[in-house]
Amino acid sequence: MTLNVGAHVSISGSKTSGDDESPPSDGVDNAVWRQRNVGGNCGQIFTHSPQVWQSPDVEDDEAEAFRAESDTHDIGPWVIHTSYLVNLCTPKEGLREKSRESMQEEVEAAHKLGIPYVNVHLGAHTGAGVEQGLENAAAVIDSLDVPDDVTILIESDAGSGTKLGGDFEHLATVLELADTDLDICLDTAHAFAAGYDLSTPEGVADTLAELDDVVGLEHLKYVHLNDSKHECGTNKDEHAHIGDGHIGDEGFEAFLNHEAIRDVPLALETPTEDGRSYEWNIQHVKELRDEE
Repeated sequence: MTLNVGAHVSISGSKTSGDDESPPSDGVDNAVWRQRNVGGNCGQIFTHSPQVWQSPDVEDDEAEAFRAESDTHDIGPWVIHTSYLVNLCTPKEGLREKSRESMQEEVEAAHKLGIPYVNVHLGAHTGAGVEQGLENAAAVIDSLDVPDDVTILIESDAGSGTKLGGDFEHLATVLELADTDLDICLDTAHAFAAGYDLSTPEGVADTLAELDDVVGLEHLKYVHLNDSKHECGTNKDEHAHIGDGHIGDEGFEAFLNHEAIRDVPLALETPTEDGRSYEWNIQHVKELRDEE
């Protein structure tokens, strides 16, 4: 299988000055150029600032350009990451409704852009309890009108506080409760923080075997590939360069070459620091992946 690896890239601003191509207008099609610029061939975007309640506002010409550029340069599959404010598990009706409205806009934007996946965190139950929180999440999802060509991915979480999704059982429960067809996105840093040890070949094999047993690997459609600045089981979510964190090169080499992962697209959310950014991390992933 061809290695599908890319990064979470911005849709804002214009191309870097000095490039030999003409800068595009400010729009979502910028993401394709940015992905190519870091050496990626798939990836993730926000359709707007993730810190605010805001509509995607994708113009028809932008969507057409995004689809055409992605096809021309064979970049995909893409995934949209929803706003950080979305909380599917909350017992607060007002917040659940805002989350539902935001999710509906994101799945519609994905359809418009030809993006097959919309990624979302379950959120926090904030005292309602795990069972009620998961039921709330499934109910919000089932209230959506999801286009046939779009799939919602539930992302694994680091599991701090009352946030849900740190336990694979949480993901499985939502998939079981919801009538909507759902799949999952595994974040390596989140899973590690939640107590799934990915730092050794044995740990990788055990974690993926448990994911298969609890959720089913057929539901794993995307991976957020991130190292962790904190140790396993700390519930602390802070990403590191691939190989530089507590997962390390040994863990990532085993993970990237595991048969369950080899054809799953990978999106990096690694930091820009120490003179390195996405381009370095993508190249390092390629070095850790064995050739077919």
